[in-house]
Amino acid sequence: MRSVQVGLKTLTLGGVKNISLNLTIANMGDDAYDTNIYFNFSREVFYINFWQKEEKGISCALVDLDFLKCSVGFPFMRAQTKYHFAVIFDTSQLSGENSTLQFLVQAKSANPEHKLHDNTLDLSIPLVHETDTTITGVVTPSSFVYGNTVDASRFVQLEDMDCHFQPLNITFQAINNGPSRLPGSTVDIRIPNRLAGNGADMFHLVETQVHGRGNCTPHKNPTPCTIPQDRESIFHSIFAFFTKSGRRVLDCDRPGRACMTISCLLGPQLKEEVLNIDIKLLLNTEILKRDSSSVIQFVTRGSVQISDRAVEVPKGLPEDISLIFEALHSQEPRGYVVGWIIAISLLVGILIFLLLAVLLWKMGFFRRRYREIIEAEKNRKDSDESWDWMEKNH
Repeated sequence: MRSVQVGLKTLTLGGVKNISLNLTIANMGDDAYDTNIYFNFSREVFYINFWQKEEKGISCALVDLDFLKCSVGFPFMRAQTKYHFAVIFDTSQLSGENSTLQFLVQAKSANPEHKLHDNTLDLSIPLVHETDTTITGVVTPSSFVYGNTVDASRFVQLEDMDCHFQPLNITFQAINNGPSRLPGSTVDIRIPNRLAGNGADMFHLVETQVHGRGNCTPHKNPTPCTIPQDRESIFHSIFAFFTKSGRRVLDCDRPGRACMTISCLLGPQLKEEVLNIDIKLLLNTEILKRDSSSVIQFVTRGSVQISDRAVEVPKGLPEDISLIFEALHSQEPRGYVVGWIIAISLLVGILIFLLLAVLLWKMGFFRRRYREIIEAEKNRKDSDESWDWMEKNH
């Protein structure tokens, strides 16, 4: 047997439904009686048929599910002849548990042969998992309101802790769009966890769950309830209330941002299969109250990386996603801040009134002779009335 040709350097699982082994067998000696070619292959591969360009008396039949026998030129394969034919196999059921697909091909005849080294071929075809993976997600709720005037019943309190926590549910979906089965993947999730680089952690991870095959690395916050010390003066609190900025964005892609990282190892996924990752978090709102922003935007990022045994389809779907949720300040000051604002407003009003009074006094407004002016005006009116009476009598 001279050669066997396979038209594939690698076999993409799920993308290639069948393969053809193109064989050339040559008899360089005398007529060979009862020449046969035997194929051993995996039970995940199924024999379909054979094809010959010209009728050469070739026939093939399965001896077992993984063993095929092809008779060549029965009863004789003539001397100095070559036969070309192809054997077609169905590969749609390959699981990909092995990294290669192997065929052992052997030619035998009833004649004695001196050179047997070229009668056997061991074919190995590398198997490639070609996938198009993507990730989607959603955050519930997408926004919430916090502040000192917000009803405490809207938040969660842990046992023996004074902090008010906002519950959050984040769900990611890792999707394998095929065409191959995905051996495994890793989903990395990054959540901004601090307002400042040296600040306290804001999030407490309650639970992570993979619906299907997989698990996530545990992450525990040893001090979930951290209440920053209020060392600010009343004037600083009033100033902060009137100077609250607009939006603050916390994004793990920005340098210097401290983030919580959750890694989830996922098991094999069939084509079009979806694996859900549910994450339950508690956000410490006591830390948010110390920030001067009216809106704090959290940008959570998730990405999926496939295992080394798989390759991504070129120009496929995106393999990362960003989820956004917002914390909205109620914009209502604390009670003592309101009292101080009223008191300071009254004091400022009194000071302005006194300042105006002093300015008017300096301008002589209070030193004008109003009594003399009034009496002169009264005498003028009396004089006018006397003249009118005299004119009427004359």
